[in-house]
Amino acid sequence: MKKKVSFTWAFNEYIWPRRGVVFFGLVLIILRSISGLVLPYASRNLIDEVIPSKDTHALIMLLFIVCSALLFQSISSFSLTRVLSVEAQHLISVLRAKVQRKLLTLPVSFFDNNKSGALVSRVMTDVEGVRNLVGTGLVQLIGGSISAIISLIILINLNAQMTLFVLVPVSIFALIALKSFSYIRPIFRVRGKINAEVTGRLTETLNGIRVIKGFNAELQEQKVFENGVDNLFQNVKKSLTATAFVTSSSTFLLGLASAGIMGMGGYFIMNDSMTYGEFVSFTLFLGFMIAPIVQMSNIGSQLTEAFAGLDRTQELMNLVEENDLENRKIVLGEIEGNISFKNVSFSYDDNIKVLPDISFDVPNGSVIAMVGSSGSGKSTIAGLVAGFLNPNSGEVLIDGMDLSKVDLRSYRNQLGVVLQDDFLYEGTIRENILFPRPDATKKELDQAIKGAYVNEFTDRFEEGIDTLIGERGVKLSGGQRQRISIARALLAKPKIVVLDEATSNLDTQSEAYIQKSLGSLMKNRTTLVIAHRLSTIQKADQILVIENGEIVEDGKHEELLASKGRYYELYTYQTRI
Repeated sequence: MKKKVSFTWAFNEYIWPRRGVVFFGLVLIILRSISGLVLPYASRNLIDEVIPSKDTHALIMLLFIVCSALLFQSISSFSLTRVLSVEAQHLISVLRAKVQRKLLTLPVSFFDNNKSGALVSRVMTDVEGVRNLVGTGLVQLIGGSISAIISLIILINLNAQMTLFVLVPVSIFALIALKSFSYIRPIFRVRGKINAEVTGRLTETLNGIRVIKGFNAELQEQKVFENGVDNLFQNVKKSLTATAFVTSSSTFLLGLASAGIMGMGGYFIMNDSMTYGEFVSFTLFLGFMIAPIVQMSNIGSQLTEAFAGLDRTQELMNLVEENDLENRKIVLGEIEGNISFKNVSFSYDDNIKVLPDISFDVPNGSVIAMVGSSGSGKSTIAGLVAGFLNPNSGEVLIDGMDLSKVDLRSYRNQLGVVLQDDFLYEGTIRENILFPRPDATKKELDQAIKGAYVNEFTDRFEEGIDTLIGERGVKLSGGQRQRISIARALLAKPKIVVLDEATSNLDTQSEAYIQKSLGSLMKNRTTLVIAHRLSTIQKADQILVIENGEIVEDGKHEELLASKGRYYELYTYQTRI
């Protein structure tokens, strides 16, 4: 069972660090409440003393006091909203940044198992409820409680019997409200999950619009989204039903209290045990006691929603980071680039092992290529080298040091990765190449551009490397996008390079450009190449043939062809196509 966020934790985490602002808001709301009590007192004096005495001066003074109290009430209300609402929005922005920062520290496997749209929802939506803790919500809850208590004391002094009668339905209403909040909180928590799923699906739909239109699948996506929206509606309906029950209960029970007060007040006035002024004053003070209670039921619902969002946020913040410094204490200096796999086993779940037990060495500065059928484990090996994955058993060693114990920041500063479907930001070609080193010099940038032959196509663009490429580089061809990714890796000046199907999207001409630059691209760098197109790896120092997570052959291109094994089969098959 998932642990719920407690009020104590929320208080220590969000409220206490902002105690100055919250306390100031509390003082304002108490002063506002006290100034609001002037009117009931003034009504009693007006009816029982000023009007019977026909004292014009007293009437003017009374009006001056009431107007002053109303002015102070308005100023304090404005100040309260201005101070607390701004602080609440500031907290939301800080918390969003904190959650996003935490997300970026989580392992790749977490993102493989969660939709990007759902994670966006957790960053942007789940934290919004915190405004009710630091904003006017919690302060109004406390201030309303104080106002209700003060009004209750005054009501007891005015007429204890009538006050006792009122407390019965008010107490019943309080019990109903508390019970409803415990029922609503899980609903709000599920709502956050459903909302994240719907948002995630919508994000995927928009990102894959070409595939959807290409397969004429618009109606299918509409149905999936409509089902998600309906689930969200059903959840909202549950919470609305609960809150409507609380509201209608308050209307009925507090209405009964008002009817009772009307009857009792009329009886006491007829028997001369209560004046008209006292009755009017009692009625107004009763409103000051009941109004905060009704308001507190609404605020309670808001706080319940806030805690439900914080439940999910705290659940995310408690996840173990990828670069867990308690276990990863080795900080690397400049590495040579030797890679060793020692009896490495890996599985994505407990049932199917992708790598049963694999061992091989990659000397620094060498080019090692891996080939094999799809699903044979090549990309898993690349993920282990990059530190995206950790072996279930065995060791991945970098210069003899266990990568699972290495500070990943010190390692990845010397790592370059180019993937089959590498990510490009919406922006210019220049911005995407400078991504790993925004402070690189113009000379370094030009070298990376020429090394990956990016200038071969940017020279034809009117804006050159300042050309906007659209979301995920949709305005470029696959080969152009891949060359930008290779230029980006070049600019990072890594000691180890992982090329996972990096040339798969290249046309024949682009492949020729890349092949010509491979010598300088991989010079003095340990390079791990994964390729289906065997024509791109013929000059590799060593080729590993991977099948079912095992190395079935290894050697140079000519040696493997001569042995006429699995590599020979793959090569001859490709050359026939």
